[in-house]
Amino acid sequence: MGTHRNALRTTAVGAVSATLIAGGVLGFTPAAQAAGNGVRFVDITGDGGTTLKANVVTPAGADGSHRYPLLVMPTSWGFPQVQYLAQAQELADSGYVVVAYNVRGFWQSGGGIEVAGPPDVADASKVIDWALANTPSDAGHVGMAGVSYGAGISLLAAAHDNRIKAVASLSGWADLIDSIYSGRTEHSEATALLDGVGQVTGRPSAETSQVFKDFFASDLSKEQELIDWGRKRSAATYVDQINKNGAAIMLANAWGDTVFPPNQIADFYGRLTGPKRLELRPGDHATAELTGLFGLPNDVWTDTGRWFDHYLKGADNGIDREQPVELKPRTTGGYEGYPDWKSVGATGQKIDLAGTATVHANVDSGADGGIVFLSSILDQVAQLPPVASIPLLPRRWAAVWQSGRYTGTQQVRGTARLHTTLTPTAESGTLIAYLYDVGPLGLGKLVTNAPYTWHGRTPGKAFDVDLDLFSTAYDVPAGHRLALVIDTVDPLYIEHNPSGAQLTFSSPVDDPSYVSVPLREQ
Repeated sequence: MGTHRNALRTTAVGAVSATLIAGGVLGFTPAAQAAGNGVRFVDITGDGGTTLKANVVTPAGADGSHRYPLLVMPTSWGFPQVQYLAQAQELADSGYVVVAYNVRGFWQSGGGIEVAGPPDVADASKVIDWALANTPSDAGHVGMAGVSYGAGISLLAAAHDNRIKAVASLSGWADLIDSIYSGRTEHSEATALLDGVGQVTGRPSAETSQVFKDFFASDLSKEQELIDWGRKRSAATYVDQINKNGAAIMLANAWGDTVFPPNQIADFYGRLTGPKRLELRPGDHATAELTGLFGLPNDVWTDTGRWFDHYLKGADNGIDREQPVELKPRTTGGYEGYPDWKSVGATGQKIDLAGTATVHANVDSGADGGIVFLSSILDQVAQLPPVASIPLLPRRWAAVWQSGRYTGTQQVRGTARLHTTLTPTAESGTLIAYLYDVGPLGLGKLVTNAPYTWHGRTPGKAFDVDLDLFSTAYDVPAGHRLALVIDTVDPLYIEHNPSGAQLTFSSPVDDPSYVSVPLREQ
């Protein structure tokens, strides 16, 4: 498997990294020119004396006689400091001082990449200190916003700096381990992408390099160290402190985010007790916000501005009276509002996984979660998710169960859950579960998926598997079926099945197997 992992990392460096760098350097140049009128490029001293490259945009005519709300914006993973200039100009035009900075370890900023470690969190506070001392910003009205890496740092900073009154986390994470190691399974393509981009555009710290090395080696002896490392970098770990500090938190992510899947963000949202808002849309990692970075109309950035206008400027724009959970399904054009996350899938149905099925490991059946970025972008722009011919899936390598044909549209909303009884022939292994929308000709469109890995089990002894699939919003047309498929290989993940392993799925009378599908209340 080592060759496979090296290939993944090479692909990430050669394709995705180049795209991100080109977008950052070339794509944002017009934005920089458009905003150049009011931009200052500055050096800010971060934690431990590390130099952070930054830019400052102030409202036109600011002469020091008036204080303005402050927005601090850390850059995304691998992006240069000009990333936010188009949005910074718009925000400055509406009355904000905006300070965007290149996080440590990337591009011209000093230090090494710490993956939102304590130095990154301390840097955010240092940037606030600098801005309050060097710009006409108001210490009582401070917010943070960012995309991806900047989103995660913004949430962490809100837990550690009570001056932050509002946050907009766009395509961020709240639980890093549940993002890249959900189901105890390494999300290899997504993590290879991060590793590759970091090596091309920055300087990973020694700790970061070792963590990535251990991750790709699937070193079980290092598992607890990885979990502890990730928890330290997860806002979910500090949710009580965020609630105590009282910052208003807006979370905006995508259904198909292959780097930070939506489940962990929805769970985090449910634990917040202060002012909060959750938005989920079609797309992959950071694709929903992308057009806004070029200054084009964009729903995510529009709501971000409204969020700060209300919670930093006191504008009575109604955002606090709207339904706090706003979802845009993958298969329809409009938004749906809900009072909370648990109301999203208010009703549900169970699909029985009857009988016994045995699958052989180590061969990709043809059921896959797609390609990192590409597949979810196709779903976003053309409603073309990954597909598989369900009747043609080889039953030697894939277990398949199907519902009956539906007489009406089934509006899947929220988190589908798998419960089954598994008897493996080896102590370690991996399975991947897929839920498909199957049309009359047997072509299945991927609704959702998730991996599951176990270690230390007794070969030949059955145990229960309970797995949450990645949350989604998808309409299954009348006349279609839902199919649950389980196999053992998917390019998105590292699998742990030894050669020749077999998995047997059963449905005991006293503990039947099923997949529970959440549906919108009609």
